[in-house]
Amino acid sequence: MLLKPLTTERELLQQVAAGDQRAFRLLYESYYRKIFTQAMHLLHSETLAEEIMQEVFLKVWRLEDGLLQIASLDAYLKVLTRNLCLDTLRKLAREAKGARHLRLVYNEEHNETEESIILNDTRKVLADAIALLPKQQREVYQLCHQEGLKYEEAAERLNLSPLTVQTHMKRALRSLRGYIQSHTDVAALLIVLKLF
Repeated sequence: MLLKPLTTERELLQQVAAGDQRAFRLLYESYYRKIFTQAMHLLHSETLAEEIMQEVFLKVWRLEDGLLQIASLDAYLKVLTRNLCLDTLRKLAREAKGARHLRLVYNEEHNETEESIILNDTRKVLADAIALLPKQQREVYQLCHQEGLKYEEAAERLNLSPLTVQTHMKRALRSLRGYIQSHTDVAALLIVLKLF
């Protein structure tokens, strides 16, 4: 069944707010390039730009009736994309600063023998964490991170869409980081930064 022509942005937002997935797909197809291009311009990373694009559309979908309060969808999406990109840049800056500090502390306090022991222990914790991932997340992580395949290549091999592969990868990395943080000490976390 064909979607009836949507003549106004307001009608599109009303249908998306009502949970119409076909209207949401139309909204996605109309705006995803703009959002991706804006995110790429700010982040200079295809992976991060794709994550931002997904997050923007997830937030739009979850707005439900809040969509009806939007005066200009184009302006709303630009501001939302910009804010999410800025949040990502701030987070990356904090992580980089923390990693530099930890590396300095680590280099001062540990010798190569200790690093080797910690590295082996951390690899075991990482292997345990990977084994606990759901099957598709584990497969995506192994193909993309360990074998170095691009999302599109992994998607083809697993017969999934690249966006699904990216979602599985994002969830896998979140799970792995959480597991490793709860099963290792600060020195081991430094090594994990190298393993990821």
